Amino acid sequence: QVQLVESGGGLVQAGGSLRLSCAASGRTLNNYAMGWFRQAPGKEREFVAGKRWSGGSTRYADSVKGRFTISRDNAKMTVYLQMNSLKPEDTAVYYCAANPSWSVGVTPAGYDYWGQGTQVTVSS
Repeated sequence: QVQLVESGGGLVQAGGSLRLSCAASGRTLNNYAMGWFRQAPGKEREFVAGKRWSGGSTRYADSVKGRFTISRDNAKMTVYLQMNSLKPEDTAVYYCAANPSWSVGVTPAGYDYWGQGTQVTVSS
C-alpha cells in the first residue's frame, strides 16, 4: 500500500504561484509513476502532470505547459507541483496519485493510489 498526503493549496491571485507537496509513505517508489490531477466543480478529474519516480518521462497537460513543473525529492519521498502564472481556470481540487508502472498515464483509471486532495483557488 502507498499513502499519499497533499498539502500546499490555498487562495492566490491570478498571476501568483503556489507549490503543492505530496508526501508518500508505505513503500519505495522507484518503479512507480506519479501524477497530479485536478477536478473543478461539475467537471471530470483531469491530468495535470506526471513523471516516473526514477526520473525521465515527464508529461504535462497542454493547459499547464510552461507554467507548472513536477519534481520529486527522494530523501523526503515527496512529489511537488510548482504552479506559476496561475489563472482562475486553474481553480480546482488537486490530487496526487501513484501507480506501479513505468509509463506515466494521463487518465485517473491508470492510477491505483490517491491522496485526499488539496483545494487551489485562483481569484481574478
